[in-house]
Amino acid sequence: MLDQILNINQPRIAVTELFGAIGSPSRTTEYIRMLRAIEENNRIRGLVIDIDSPGGAAGPSEYLYRSVAKIAKKKPVVAFIRGTGASGAYMVAAGATKIIAVPMALIGSIGVISMRPMLYEALGKIGVRMETTKAGRLKDMFSNFREPTEEERQREQALLNSFYEQFIALVAEARGMPAERVRELATGEVFTSAEAQANGLIDGLGDLDTAIDLAQELARLPERRLTYVRPHRGLRERLLSNTAMALVDSVAWAIEGRLRSHGPYAG
Repeated sequence: MLDQILNINQPRIAVTELFGAIGSPSRTTEYIRMLRAIEENNRIRGLVIDIDSPGGAAGPSEYLYRSVAKIAKKKPVVAFIRGTGASGAYMVAAGATKIIAVPMALIGSIGVISMRPMLYEALGKIGVRMETTKAGRLKDMFSNFREPTEEERQREQALLNSFYEQFIALVAEARGMPAERVRELATGEVFTSAEAQANGLIDGLGDLDTAIDLAQELARLPERRLTYVRPHRGLRERLLSNTAMALVDSVAWAIEGRLRSHGPYAG
């Protein structure tokens, strides 16, 4: 990918994709590396991010947002939402200079959620008991193997409230909106593209060509020259098909993340 970018002789617009759930550590790392390469390459004068994602883990979503926002400080970035740009995916899009969406896209879902399966009743029915040894009163507060205490419920809610307030502040700053107005929209619901535009969450309606044309205009490039870039794919990903790999990776990470309950989800 880097060789592809560095061999570009003429200024142009880069086009990349953000599809599927956000959160796989390896996938996030490769996206960050790709975005950094785009940021540092002077021949790339603008970026279009093609998005179709329900969101995902809060931390990786914010990390991607910050990487996109850093690029937007140096060159125009247009986020294009082709299907779903919800929760963490909308957070990433908010880092762009402009956001365009197809008319029937679903946008928003500004909120934070934490879920985990409670397994203790099912395990009890088959005679399995979990024994825990810990140092630190709240070390196992996200355990799947017992009911949470009232203190643990309060602490978890406090964590979610903190992430929620950060999400609101992030969108307010990125979109140039009052925080209280964003709070009114931050119910966790999704909006149609028309509703999102009316509420200031996106800038316009159109297709991928619309987004590319806008990036070209903002970058002041006289001709349309594009380079399509994707994160580096390892051997395992190359051996499997794109669709199968994305499905396996997303499902496996989502199941693992919810079982381990290491963090809230902006999605």
